[in-house]
Amino acid sequence: MEKNARIYIAGHTGLVGSALLRRLDADGYSNLIVRNHSDLDLTRQSDVDAFFQSKKPEYVFLAAAKVGGIMANSTYPAEFIHTNLAIQNNVIHAGWKTGLTRLLFLGSSCIYPKKCPQPMKEEYLLTGPLEPTNEPYAVAKIAGIKMCQAYNRQYGAKYLCVMPTNLYGPNDNFDLDTSHVLPALIRKFHLAKLADKGNWESIKIDEIKYGIIPEEIKRLIGYETSYSTIPPEPSESKTSVLLWGSGNPKREFLHVDDLADACILLAQMNIKAFDTFFDDKDTPLINIGCGKDQMVKEIAAIVAEVVGYNGTVRWDQDKPDGTLQKLLDISKIKKLGWKPTIDLRDGIKSVYEWYLKGIYF
Repeated sequence: MEKNARIYIAGHTGLVGSALLRRLDADGYSNLIVRNHSDLDLTRQSDVDAFFQSKKPEYVFLAAAKVGGIMANSTYPAEFIHTNLAIQNNVIHAGWKTGLTRLLFLGSSCIYPKKCPQPMKEEYLLTGPLEPTNEPYAVAKIAGIKMCQAYNRQYGAKYLCVMPTNLYGPNDNFDLDTSHVLPALIRKFHLAKLADKGNWESIKIDEIKYGIIPEEIKRLIGYETSYSTIPPEPSESKTSVLLWGSGNPKREFLHVDDLADACILLAQMNIKAFDTFFDDKDTPLINIGCGKDQMVKEIAAIVAEVVGYNGTVRWDQDKPDGTLQKLLDISKIKKLGWKPTIDLRDGIKSVYEWYLKGIYF
């Protein structure tokens, strides 16, 4: 990519899009194109077509999507499949019509079968049934992958699909009704720590900044009933954090800044390098992860330590665990010289510091 190339980041306010914007800006790319949802609704085909005809981006990072954890996927399955199909169909097609050089479509590791062999290789796509709790979202993402493959095959496009593992970082979603597991852990432990100290005022500020605290969590931390109580002694924890499932499933986590580095590396591939990796029969798919996983209960212990929460942790085993293991095979991206650089504990610490700045600004 030339430094003055017209680069459109779809979803620039989200977790992935904001990381791409930060990194591209820091690397000196001077013609970055962004639009807020209020200015451009990517689900409206006519609006997307007009935008691409006007701006004619040369590169697109398609990071715009409706995303969420198990609860959100279970509650809004129709929205997850409809919104994501509309966004990716409009952007991919409009890009082709205006002569786009390279498009990177951001997917998710949930595209792989529920009982997929571990670690998951790119060729395992569509080899078995999906995890039911996020099937509509996964089907939409698979459709996006196949759309990129079809445009590559029929039109000679050079579109690439990036499948990241579970991500975390600045600008994550901390809404406890829709967030993924790691930001939810950070917020739950932080709220419980504040409640242990009787710091109700900071909890009020947190709720204004990061979204309504569900009634179940308010009861667990004694939020609504304790405004006038004397704060307990630090050693006397009065709170409890309730987490979904058994804590036994294994997950890998990648800092979003590491993902941004990988995406930019892939966007910079010349045609010869692209064709070396993918011919017209290949699914243009490449995994991005850290190459190792841990049990969710172990990750929860790291988050609790970083946050400084010393109270009780309970697991609600009536709630679903989801897929028992989701570890990506990242041998393909490693061949290009990329590897993650941010340690999980250090990354969680930096995200918690970012989270606190949003409350104590």
